Amino acid sequence: MNRTKLIVGCGYLGRRVARRWIDAGDSVVGVVRHEEHSEQLRQLGIRPVVADVTRPATLANLPSAETILYCVGLDPQSTRSRRALYVDGLTNVLRAVGEDTRRIIYTSSTGVYGQTDGGWVDEDSPCGPTREAGRVFLEAERLLSGDVWGSRAILLRLAGLYGPGRLPRKADVRAGKPIVAPRRGYLNLIHVDDAASVVLAAESRATPPRTYCVTDGNPVERRAYFGGLAERLGAVSPRFVEPAGDVPVAIRAAADKRVRNTRMMTELAPTLQYPSIDDFWQNAPDEDFD
Repeated sequence: MNRTKLIVGCGYLGRRVARRWIDAGDSVVGVVRHEEHSEQLRQLGIRPVVADVTRPATLANLPSAETILYCVGLDPQSTRSRRALYVDGLTNVLRAVGEDTRRIIYTSSTGVYGQTDGGWVDEDSPCGPTREAGRVFLEAERLLSGDVWGSRAILLRLAGLYGPGRLPRKADVRAGKPIVAPRRGYLNLIHVDDAASVVLAAESRATPPRTYCVTDGNPVERRAYFGGLAERLGAVSPRFVEPAGDVPVAIRAAADKRVRNTRMMTELAPTLQYPSIDDFWQNAPDEDFD
């Protein structure tokens, strides 16, 4: 049996998934865009493949794999569009997939929802994203679901990832700078290690095609998040400024919803290390805040 796992976009989340697969005795191949990242993967026990999902010719020699995890990230320094990465890139990878692939796991986003009233949503709620990122992720979901590989697809709608090296506005909170944040509105979050656990649970327990909202299920008000971060950092309580006009933070805040994780917890039954951001503030090691 082929126990090779292929991770397309072996970065913040992908490397944590790889570590778990390697610990389970699987062979892991990681696709990265730049040669300089290859040695980092080798040191982690991951076989690197340098390829660019937006250039089909570079994908010609992808190895055969039992499971493919597509979790590319948008490089803010790159000139490539979200659509080129998440839609066109996915199309190119699907055309290069080997016939013995049993699972294709696509990391989408809870940004596919466009609700603005702070109400609860789940996998059966209507999708109507108002921001470009959400529209692109929804297009990619529909592409994969309608493809010949759709019957083997698992869609994971990830909430906001956080963890070591990724705590939004940490430097500003530590420095006591004013935080632009609306008075009301929720953040839906999932710790990166818990997200990695969900990926493995989805591979082994989900019956495709299936979609899951991947979140800790305990939304936090935006201003409460910054207050908790300040307390953990030993910083002064944040001073907040209401966003004005159409600045990005105001646009993000307009899509206000709370995301349930009932299907994820019932069908996949992952054990979450941090069931809420409060658990992280209270129990995470100090090095996670360096």
